[in-house]
Amino acid sequence: MTNDTTTATTATTLPLAPGTWALDPLHSAVNFTIRHLGIAKVRGRFTGVEAELSVGERAEDVRVSATVDLASIDTGNADRDAHVRASDLLDVDRRPTMTYRSTRVSGEGEDWTMEGELTIGDVTRPVTLAVEFGGLVDVPMDGSRHAGFEATGEIRRSDFGLDFAPGLLGDVVKIQLDMQFVAPKNG
Repeated sequence: MTNDTTTATTATTLPLAPGTWALDPLHSAVNFTIRHLGIAKVRGRFTGVEAELSVGERAEDVRVSATVDLASIDTGNADRDAHVRASDLLDVDRRPTMTYRSTRVSGEGEDWTMEGELTIGDVTRPVTLAVEFGGLVDVPMDGSRHAGFEATGEIRRSDFGLDFAPGLLGDVVKIQLDMQFVAPKNG
């Protein structure tokens, strides 16, 4: 097993092979935290996620796209999840997905920034994520190369028209993405 976390990178060259990297859904997670009653945090995740990492020769050529199935919310409480999906809250019938498209990636080494656009329903807003590059590893079972990333950021629900339950739920939603991508077969 090789671990190339010490590979030198610059803002214009990347340690990732060019091509389309596929999401490894078994080793990836879309998590969030929101305040409840202003005094405690409720944590949750979305289990239905599709994402793709398109790598060019330089950081300027990197593109990330992701689609999250909002009905796949899991806060550890089935009754709460059903209520959040309902028309008076998230309204997954009207807003079935959340999408993210990167517009700019910059950084070096382990620390990167990804600017992009997040769309929930018919509202699109800019969202910037701090990205930590976890490194590369060749998996011994099949020889595939995996790259790991952690991305963090936050959004305001009210920016997306999701201002239900003020006072009960905080406006700020903190996002933590743990993503693993698999190199293209030719990479």
